[in-house]
Amino acid sequence: MKLKSHCTFFQTLSSIARKRKTGPQCRLWSSDRPTAPLGARILTDPKKVFEHNMWDHVQWSHQEKEDARKKAIENSCVQIPLEERDKYDKEAGKYWDEFYKTHQNKFFKDRNWLFFEFPELLSHRREGFGVEEGQCNVAVPASKNNETWKKMNTFPGSEATFRIFEVGCGAGNSVFPIVNALKDKGVFLYCCDFSPQAVELVKTHQNYSRVRCHAFVHDVCEEAATFPFPDESLDIILLVFVLSSIHPERMQGVVNRLTQLLKPGGTLLFRDYGRYDLSQLRFKRGRCLSENFYVRGDGTCVYFFTKDEVHNLFSNAGLNEIQNLEDRRLQVNRGRGVVMRRVWMQSKYHKPLAHSDP
Repeated sequence: MKLKSHCTFFQTLSSIARKRKTGPQCRLWSSDRPTAPLGARILTDPKKVFEHNMWDHVQWSHQEKEDARKKAIENSCVQIPLEERDKYDKEAGKYWDEFYKTHQNKFFKDRNWLFFEFPELLSHRREGFGVEEGQCNVAVPASKNNETWKKMNTFPGSEATFRIFEVGCGAGNSVFPIVNALKDKGVFLYCCDFSPQAVELVKTHQNYSRVRCHAFVHDVCEEAATFPFPDESLDIILLVFVLSSIHPERMQGVVNRLTQLLKPGGTLLFRDYGRYDLSQLRFKRGRCLSENFYVRGDGTCVYFFTKDEVHNLFSNAGLNEIQNLEDRRLQVNRGRGVVMRRVWMQSKYHKPLAHSDP
């Protein structure tokens, strides 16, 4: 999107910069907005739009929202034929495996922002947390998932007092910032992906440590598949840009199964694509599978969420909301003079303590 485009927002910016007579149609900042989840860089002077690579909490005018809605309707009016849609769901693992074979670990940057966004990942460091080293603090609830592992004396990470599980680990762009930060004894990280190629990239990484991490191939959409740890054994589940790749009809089942893995008092951390993000509006006609659900040229799929949809998914699974933000930003390419509208969802949900947590 060029600065000279017909977007109402940028016409307004130019007008302010020239005349400084009227306020912008799109409010750039509001005092009632929550603290910026990735920072507090607020654009108050439109002339400075190219001074930074990202601006926080950019609010859209009614007209801009309407333009985005119309663009999404336009690019989804021609959908992929019904007889072709199933393959993108049934063969999702194949498409993602090809993705990682092609891109290896060069596509995404390490998510070093995780600890600023999700300080819960380090909550084991608070005073008094956990139990004595060497003790297993897992009760064994009766469940189908536990039938396999309970026959064994131990499981990977069984002696840990704090356990994190990343779903959809890809090439390890979250795994290794976490592994490198978790030097404490008693902390263990699990990570899975349904792409064997992705899991192999993680396992062969120079920083992979079996002492602190267990990577495994797993399809969270597969109801009969078991995990290498018991239910109610996890303190944190990290779900970052993965739920959007799953068919919308399968999402609730996935969230329900993940919720079973959390300890009472555990937390699920979520970040994913929001409705009318730039990447949604860029899709061409003929790439839409269903409403707000698209297939990319490489066969991988992506869904774009609203706050209400996110809330319903996790609350229907029995989790309580801690945070549920629609994170709207301006992403700037200063060299090309391009400004892009990004929309992400960021949420935190808590599994209540039995019979006591509100």
